[in-house]
Amino acid sequence: MSRICLAALTLCLSLMLPVGPVRAVIGGTADTSPLARAGVMVLGSGGSVCSGVMLDDDLVITAAHCVTGAAEHRVHFRDEDGMPVLLEIGETVVHPQFVPDAIRTRRRSIDLALIRIAQPLPMRFEPATLSMQAPRAETRVRLAGFGLRDEADSSGATSGNFHSVELDVIEPYGPSSILIWLSGGGSMPRGGCHGDSGGPISRDGHVFAITTWTTGNGSASCGAMTQGVLLGPQRSWIEAVTADWNRHVSWR
Repeated sequence: MSRICLAALTLCLSLMLPVGPVRAVIGGTADTSPLARAGVMVLGSGGSVCSGVMLDDDLVITAAHCVTGAAEHRVHFRDEDGMPVLLEIGETVVHPQFVPDAIRTRRRSIDLALIRIAQPLPMRFEPATLSMQAPRAETRVRLAGFGLRDEADSSGATSGNFHSVELDVIEPYGPSSILIWLSGGGSMPRGGCHGDSGGPISRDGHVFAITTWTTGNGSASCGAMTQGVLLGPQRSWIEAVTADWNRHVSWR
């Protein structure tokens, strides 16, 4: 990795050091559930910060836009002493139907990618179980990730900690076999924010979608509605890639 890329990734790590009260997922709280033991961060040399979900000891699923558009990417976590660790990526496979500018061009996009890390994650991590079930409107689910402290904070700092929030499934455009939308409802902003892309959306502890996009009220970009890509309809692609890598993914 070049010195420039290493410096950019080091800067990402410095921005994750909390300097005050943290507010990662908008309206969320610190999460120490079993799902937290499957959570990692995905950093880009261009300064991007995302979340990811461990599926096997060296296998992570995240959003495709988290691993495209930068020269280098690394999987990040903190060790048991709180020290930052950067792991090299051995191979990345982006979903063939990913469209980078899908929002602007109003095109369908499967914003998913699978990462094979160059070395296994420590034993304290536990793979997540994926779910085929897609909850319908008004179902309460949980979104989690390593997002920004507060989108109004110009420093762009993240807490570096795993946070989650309960949200309701909504169907603003009717039911979808590709995407799911979530809302916190009420007057207080709740939902995913910058850095939560690639993180898990779960029900009963099982991950059924990956966060890909958020929007807010007015000029805000977070706290109103969160979008995710459903994993059940992409099972054949996930299993084809992981089979090539001789890796196992758990489903229910």
